[in-house]
Amino acid sequence: MFQKLDDVEKRYDELNKKISDPEIIAKQSEWQKLMKEHALISDVAEKYKEYKKIKADMQEAKAMLEDKELKELAELEYQEAKEKLPKIEEELKILLIPKDPDDDKNIICEIRAGAGGEEAALFAGTLFRMYSMYAENRHWKIDVLNENETGLGGYKEITFMVTGKGAYSRLKFESGVHRVQRVPDTESSGRIHTSTATVAVLPVVEDVEIEINPSDVRMEVFRASGAGRTAC
Repeated sequence: MFQKLDDVEKRYDELNKKISDPEIIAKQSEWQKLMKEHALISDVAEKYKEYKKIKADMQEAKAMLEDKELKELAELEYQEAKEKLPKIEEELKILLIPKDPDDDKNIICEIRAGAGGEEAALFAGTLFRMYSMYAENRHWKIDVLNENETGLGGYKEITFMVTGKGAYSRLKFESGVHRVQRVPDTESSGRIHTSTATVAVLPVVEDVEIEINPSDVRMEVFRASGAGRTAC
């Protein structure tokens, strides 16, 4: 594991130099590619640097234990570093788990009212407000793309884009049918209603540049040889 982490750290340091190089910055496509790679490994590299610093602090404190005047301080520093180490190791293991390549992408989310009539539409509105507040707490941006609002403030359907790092990784498991059982505002006799709403979460696909060689394009023109006929 540590050999792999050494390689990641080395590559991270190389990328730090490259993305600051004016010549590479001038080549926007190459620079953007390097920036994506940098963002992909930055968390692991920074956590590994933190791990190595704690290990170094432990070794330094251990060496200081031989000094009678510094022994008490050294023991305190050694114990403090030792307590931090297991947590850092666990965080490193989690960061090394292979990621979904779409995890950092923006998303398009669609919420549709299901069974339950007007109450289902109100539930769909509740879900939208919940996701909006969650996005706000994470400093993500929400843009409503399409909405079909009901008279009571619910939604038959609403589609919106969430823009922010890690949006898909945090919200992809929200896809599916959501159900609620409650006494709705639309119920006068106090009966419990069961309502559903469906949520679809899709990653935003990046633009792809395609070059078409004119020599690969074949143009064909067809002309009618006589008067056209209308089928009856």
